Amino acid sequence: MKAKPKLLFLGICAGAHRDFANWCRTGVLPSMQRLMAKGLVGHTRNVPALFVQCTWPSFYTGTSPAKQGIHSWQQLRNGTYEFYRAYTPDYVRTAPFWRHLSAAGKRVAILDIPHSGAEKHINGIQLVEWGAHDANHGFKTCPASLAEEVIARFGEHPQRGLCDAQRSAVELVQFRDSLLRGIEGKVAITKHFLAQEDWDFFAQVFTESHCIGHHAWHLHDPNHPRFTEQDRSIAGDPILDVALGIDRAIGQILEVVDENTTVIVMAGHGMTSKYVAQFMLGDILLRLGVASRVPSATQGPVPLSAKRILDPLLTWGWQHTPAPARQWLEPLRQHTRDLVQLPSEDAPAPLDAAASKCFIINNNHTHGGIRVNLAGREPSGKVQPGMEYEAFLDQLGRDLLDIVNVETGRRIVNHVIRTRDLFSGVGTEHFPDLLVEWANVEPVRSVQSNKIGRLDKEYAYCRTGEHTPGGLFVAAGPGISSGHLAKSVSILDFAPTFCEALGVRHDGFEGAAIPELARPRSV
Repeated sequence: MKAKPKLLFLGICAGAHRDFANWCRTGVLPSMQRLMAKGLVGHTRNVPALFVQCTWPSFYTGTSPAKQGIHSWQQLRNGTYEFYRAYTPDYVRTAPFWRHLSAAGKRVAILDIPHSGAEKHINGIQLVEWGAHDANHGFKTCPASLAEEVIARFGEHPQRGLCDAQRSAVELVQFRDSLLRGIEGKVAITKHFLAQEDWDFFAQVFTESHCIGHHAWHLHDPNHPRFTEQDRSIAGDPILDVALGIDRAIGQILEVVDENTTVIVMAGHGMTSKYVAQFMLGDILLRLGVASRVPSATQGPVPLSAKRILDPLLTWGWQHTPAPARQWLEPLRQHTRDLVQLPSEDAPAPLDAAASKCFIINNNHTHGGIRVNLAGREPSGKVQPGMEYEAFLDQLGRDLLDIVNVETGRRIVNHVIRTRDLFSGVGTEHFPDLLVEWANVEPVRSVQSNKIGRLDKEYAYCRTGEHTPGGLFVAAGPGISSGHLAKSVSILDFAPTFCEALGVRHDGFEGAAIPELARPRSV
């Protein structure tokens, strides 16, 4: 007998790249092709400029980063030059949609939605980080007793811990295979819980596409500078392999739900080759004379080699700390994290924020973040509010737009955006002032302008894939017309859509319900 959830959501994290869409249309991914043939296909637009870390918190709260409070994995502690690791859901200020559904008496099953946390109480079940690209707290469930049952029945996800690592082609094969086994495990878990009851809402998200996208893009794109025929002969195309695995998983899950179920599959953002010049930003600001370098004697007491050992150990230790002890250890945990925070190898040059006119705010690599050292806001502000602040932003924006790729003569920056033009409100107090949208169209090794001269620097980090903002979705079910939706929908629109489709109203969303999904024509 087939399961009868009223609404089934399947997510593909960072899977909406151009080739994925083509594979869906051409039948390379047959499950997605069949779903698209009978369903409504549309495009999603993500949170502008901040769309990497905040994608899933904004998706599940239906609110922008200005309201839900998360724009990056590392955020500025307001009124200081200190940064803290913004663990979700600890710092998400608005409620996830499943809390509203649960309070209204709807039965929900929430499996592996990224950057979420296990609820204390839920009208149903929740699994967090059984398999996750970004693990904040380790595997947790609601009810808590469910964790033991899941591990006993299904084991742990084969790929756990931090994804980032330099891998040979042979090691990428092993990495891919562990992700494929994780996908199979998610299918088994999903089918197991689908069979338990007729849920009002059921969700499962595949993050394996996110992991492989960052680390194997150079094997997917023959034009990538790290692509080699030898590596391709060993590893094939792991991007395609994982996409095929997820497509099979979707087909297997859809086989066990009945035709009265409304199914929504969403890939919220995507991947492409990583050519952004974020790793040069610190050096650029130094050359422009608006920033000062951290003195070598004060760059931190913990060497990088030690950080590489301590960071995963701290993550493991916290994940295995009993819940009652965590509230007492949280201050120590944050302080220790601040001391051993592991920078990526493509991180910009370290800047002395207090001595600079501006400094780098960690945002994402597609849009670099710059914050002005503003008098009255920062402890040692160097730039006065008002006319001086505005003139500084104007000049810095022009200087960044003047920088070109030496090899091609093309700009390395598409746009310099003032964050206040996109977001406002009390939740933006720790945001950057400027967002630098990198061109990301070609490798960047040498850049120049009249002000900075020539700067040569090679990107060497393990990630070869970078995010793109657009996404896609397909929905099928009773009353949903087939075809293509003419307008794109915001990532913020899905939370109110889920609630309205199940008859639950909530006024706190910034997104709006998608009528074609929330109020389909009667059948």
